[in-house]
Amino acid sequence: MIVQSGIRTLALSAAVTPLDQQAPGYYRMTLGKLRITAVSDGTVTVPLDKLLTHISPQQLKERMASDAMTPQAETSINAFVIDNGQQQVLVDAGAGDLFGHNGGHLLENLAAAGYPADSIDAVLLTHVHADHSGGVSRNGKPAFPHARVYVAQQDIDFWLTPANSSKVEASQRHTFAESEQTLRPVIAAGQLVTFTPPATVFAGIKAVPAAGHTPGSVLYEIESDGQKLVLWGDIIHAKAVQMPDPHVAIHFDVNQAQAVQTREKVLAQAAQQGYWVAAAHIAFPGLGHVQKEGSGYRWVAANYTTQLAH
Repeated sequence: MIVQSGIRTLALSAAVTPLDQQAPGYYRMTLGKLRITAVSDGTVTVPLDKLLTHISPQQLKERMASDAMTPQAETSINAFVIDNGQQQVLVDAGAGDLFGHNGGHLLENLAAAGYPADSIDAVLLTHVHADHSGGVSRNGKPAFPHARVYVAQQDIDFWLTPANSSKVEASQRHTFAESEQTLRPVIAAGQLVTFTPPATVFAGIKAVPAAGHTPGSVLYEIESDGQKLVLWGDIIHAKAVQMPDPHVAIHFDVNQAQAVQTREKVLAQAAQQGYWVAAAHIAFPGLGHVQKEGSGYRWVAANYTTQLAH
């Protein structure tokens, strides 16, 4: 491969070198007495022109261009560690073995961030989809040996029942086999815990129902010293499109109308209350706030900080 660089031409070998890699994918912030660490599982290109609904091709192109992107959008897969000093809780688990090299980097980035897999005490899933639940097992074994995996009962009932495949679009039916592949080792090990939202999962961590994207999708609300963070899961897939127009849905939604209603409610609440948001598919680290803008909303990314001491 030949790369033009200023007035020089550099010949690079086809092999991936450290110069071709990003720094380890983690970013920290504090929330009251908690340390929050965003951890990257990787990025994947999503063909939004084939997946988004209720938007014309020209509108999609224009809105993506406003973020200097195209409808073939490189999308972050973000997970988050909540650390209170005694317990380390991971929210979402990335894609594991399911996305090839585009995902599955969570374990290495967790280790780089100081959280090797065996240090994680619990894994909270926002919902069952490949890029959120796929990483709970690797090579047929639980990926987090000491962690219980928490997920809403509604998603377990739905995705582990193959007869429900008629209730989703044909392009999404692969999720049933993937869920069986990745969740069954966790169930066999006795590590799966289900709940019915709303539910307090741990002290200071509440699961709030957010159905639509999947039947059991939840938000996790975290509070410490009067500060609040809400972990969204898949409220937003395309920031440049769905923030200004929450009515735009995606074919990944099991119930698109319900997903739109949930998104409208969640965005309005986030803008009104001004709390922190952790988003799975907004550019890494996916931390920021929501502000009202016109008839829609806009994302305000977290200002970079190195000041983490309490």
